[in-house]
Amino acid sequence: MTRLIAIAGALALGTTVGAAAYAQTTLTGVRDINDRLDDVQSDAQEDFDRSQDASRFGNPEFRQGLSGSASLSYSGKAGNNETQELTAGARLRFAQGQTVQTIGVVLQFAEAESIRTKEDVFAVYDFNYYFNDNLYGFVLARVESNGLAELADETKTDAFIGFGPGYRIVNRPDLTWRVQAGIGVSYLEDGNGDSDTEIGYIASSRFFYQFNETVFVTNDTDVLSSDTALRINNDLGLNYRLTEAFSTRLSYLTDYNDSRDTRTDNTLGLTLIYSF
Repeated sequence: MTRLIAIAGALALGTTVGAAAYAQTTLTGVRDINDRLDDVQSDAQEDFDRSQDASRFGNPEFRQGLSGSASLSYSGKAGNNETQELTAGARLRFAQGQTVQTIGVVLQFAEAESIRTKEDVFAVYDFNYYFNDNLYGFVLARVESNGLAELADETKTDAFIGFGPGYRIVNRPDLTWRVQAGIGVSYLEDGNGDSDTEIGYIASSRFFYQFNETVFVTNDTDVLSSDTALRINNDLGLNYRLTEAFSTRLSYLTDYNDSRDTRTDNTLGLTLIYSF
């Protein structure tokens, strides 16, 4: 059924669009290795920056007017094997007064030997209205589509829309904590065209504490309750920025779903970045 939706007062949609699956390389393999190193460093840095929760102070943190970014990646190979991959992403944010709207879209298409192998579309819309520095309301809509899904155990469309209030309990530069809750509707369609719609109740917590200029901890919790299952996702992270050249993040991710045979999955992660 519907996967856990991470609800945040100010959406952080990562539209990281990289080179397509290392479709081309050289005889020495140097280019392939360099591409992989660049992707690893980029992903690690984004993971670290995202943990700082740049949106935690609310609408004053957003630049008024229209802003955004877009990216496009294409690779094609001919010869012994013929492949093509196209990835495009865009994120637009419009802030006006107490209202902030964000739209994010990612498109991924691929084919091999003239056979389509990927046709994925991801889109999200996030609307936030700030009544004051602490109280806000949100509307979040998200859809994921797999255009190649044809089987009953494949998800063709996974969509969700929800709304509710949010409140910033603490809002200091070194300590922030915000919570939000609401109600939503999820829609799930498999490759055979069979669909299911259900109501779900959502709740989220975002906690940030900075010990000093180099060490801070985050704890993000999301809960989705519906007739199908209770889903809980918790991401605890300890982050170090020791020097300009070195930073690291230790994380512990817990994913709970009571509709699975094994209800809890735990993941321990360590991110290291060194540059000079």
